Amino acid sequence: MKTLAQLQKDLAALKAKGQALCDAAEQNEGGAFTEEQDTEFAAIEEQITELTAQISEREKLDKRRRAMGTTSLTGASQERSPAFANRVHEEDPRLTGGFKDLGEFATVVHAAVRAGQVGGVVDERLASLAGSHSGGGSSGEGYSLPPQYRDQIWELVTQFDEFGPIIDEEPTEKREVKLAADETTPWGTAGIKAYWRAEGAKMTPSQIADEGRTVPLHELYTLALATEELLEDSPRLQNRLTNKAAQAIAWKKNLAIVEGSGVGQPLGWMKSNALVTVGKESGQAADTINATNVLKMYSRLLMAPGDSPFWQANTNCLPQLMTMTIGDRPIWVPPTGLAEAPGGFLLGLPVRLTEFAKSVGDLGDLQLISPKGYYGARRSSGAKFASSIHLYFDYGVQAFRWVFRYGGQPHLSAPMSPHNGADTKSHFIALAERA
Repeated sequence: MKTLAQLQKDLAALKAKGQALCDAAEQNEGGAFTEEQDTEFAAIEEQITELTAQISEREKLDKRRRAMGTTSLTGASQERSPAFANRVHEEDPRLTGGFKDLGEFATVVHAAVRAGQVGGVVDERLASLAGSHSGGGSSGEGYSLPPQYRDQIWELVTQFDEFGPIIDEEPTEKREVKLAADETTPWGTAGIKAYWRAEGAKMTPSQIADEGRTVPLHELYTLALATEELLEDSPRLQNRLTNKAAQAIAWKKNLAIVEGSGVGQPLGWMKSNALVTVGKESGQAADTINATNVLKMYSRLLMAPGDSPFWQANTNCLPQLMTMTIGDRPIWVPPTGLAEAPGGFLLGLPVRLTEFAKSVGDLGDLQLISPKGYYGARRSSGAKFASSIHLYFDYGVQAFRWVFRYGGQPHLSAPMSPHNGADTKSHFIALAERA
């Protein structure tokens, strides 16, 4: 009896054969099937229908096996790491390269690089991977990661990504993105204007004020070293090469969105000229937050269209936030009071407690953010993987490297001047240092 993977492979081959027939028919006079081609295509359609039904039944059977906690006909355990819980059928060998998991792939790569050093035999599954190199493990060579595991890593990075889903982020195949920025306002002196016109009076023209900007995508990587002991423990290695690597990449990316220098990394809102800093009150004690601070921050917020702004605070700001009062009344209390973990809203906006805010009393311990005011560009091909033991051969250590590109910066190059009043506004507000 064929396995699910074999049935899926047969189905893909039939579809490819049918596509080839369609391509051949386009070359015929009139672009139609010949009688012979039509008969062959009908036979392929019949086989596809039969195979599809078999695959459906096999998937149903495998699903029932998993529900019982048993194994498949191939002998592979149906228990899955939470990171891969979304899989509902046996792995497709065309996507996995024939490896049961990333840990096995890494172990085989390790053995292959060693084989290259001593003239041994390399696992034939590696040779079948498109784009693989087998140059004995030099620092510039390695083996391409099977597509499924490459996608899983990117899915995990996205899962741990705190800001990517809420900022103005888009994919690109380029190493830099060119933007046409227009920061003019309807009440300013530049950009498109509207005028009242008297009957018969000449119209006054206005001009679009586009400013060209370039957002480079910077390289972000993690270089993980694995000892031979870890390489022999596939489940642990699987966790290190997936969850841990993804967490490290996501953390570094999100940290740059907040406080990146813009040199060799994205420009974070805390380091940009778009940031509005609200100063402390006269006589305000060090390391305190009061109601006036919060109200002034709120008054300076510029909300991006369709956005959902939020407060961002360090956890050690909690004693200050929860004891703020106007008169004798608290201005922020979580939904269930002090009975459960803090949360809730401050002036109608949610409060997020995070390590991306500075310690209480420092600039940025409390921030007010309209996230769509930040532009991010990520390489659509996701993370790239490489492996080598050349640099660490004498230590019995193998290096695994993940690389992907990301760029970003606030949409505004400076705070916006309002029509009325002198206080500028921005998508990013921070409370100044109170030392």
